[in-house]
Amino acid sequence: MKKNLFNIIMSFLAVITIATAAFFGISQPNLTSSASGGGWSNENSVSAIKRRGYIRIAVFGDLPPYGWVNSQGKRVGYDVRLARKVAKDMGVKVRFVQVNANNRIDTLNSDKADLVLANFTLTPERRSVASWAKPYMKVSVGVISPKNKPITEASQLKGKSVIVTKGTTAENYFTTQKGVGLLKFDSKTQQFNAFKNNRAAALADDNSYLYAWVKKNPKFTVGIKNIGPNQYIAPAVKRGNKSLQNWMNREITKLNRQSYFTYDYNKELKPYFGKEIRPSDIVLKQGK
Repeated sequence: MKKNLFNIIMSFLAVITIATAAFFGISQPNLTSSASGGGWSNENSVSAIKRRGYIRIAVFGDLPPYGWVNSQGKRVGYDVRLARKVAKDMGVKVRFVQVNANNRIDTLNSDKADLVLANFTLTPERRSVASWAKPYMKVSVGVISPKNKPITEASQLKGKSVIVTKGTTAENYFTTQKGVGLLKFDSKTQQFNAFKNNRAAALADDNSYLYAWVKKNPKFTVGIKNIGPNQYIAPAVKRGNKSLQNWMNREITKLNRQSYFTYDYNKELKPYFGKEIRPSDIVLKQGK
């Protein structure tokens, strides 16, 4: 009897709470919200972003020339410039969210960002954990080594250690290669520092910014420019967010027609690459 009376009282209090919240305009928690790892909700749609007045875009903070903080404390780089262009074209302000390679999807799933523009390679495995817009850059895995001990063929890596960043296509590729030991790090800064300290014979990452890194660090060379499949860099949104995905598809199409990515390349990448690299090595076909 006491148990039944308790249940009646609790049900009555729940009804009173909901009614009071509705009367005063207090919103109830969205129990189906993706903040707890569930499905997508309308809070990341284009209309919601415009009402909010800003878009949250995830970028790297330590990856020149794609996304980093310069000596003046300003965010700069190829992806950062693109992020500002996206926000401007949407008619909102941009708020940057700094990420590492291994937390880009988690940042979307926890609703900390609406869009990822962090040199994100589209792979078959990643298709199932996010929604992707049209690609805006092409890339493949490259391998760097010291100039005095160059590695120019994959066979030279057998029995040696290779440095990678967690959550990257380089890690995915070399995990499947027998006879190659991996040293894994959380950030680009950590991996390059370890490489400079002779922790491994080689370092593998996207070739597009290894070109830039060796230009700044001339004691090293991109001995293997391409290994594994050719892939593409694309914007990622939370899985199921068709609103923002479709908007980004239209945006990428428009920017391609305007040759925007060649412009972005010349502004942000060209000063950091050697003469042997051309815009067509990085960006997709531009123009109508």
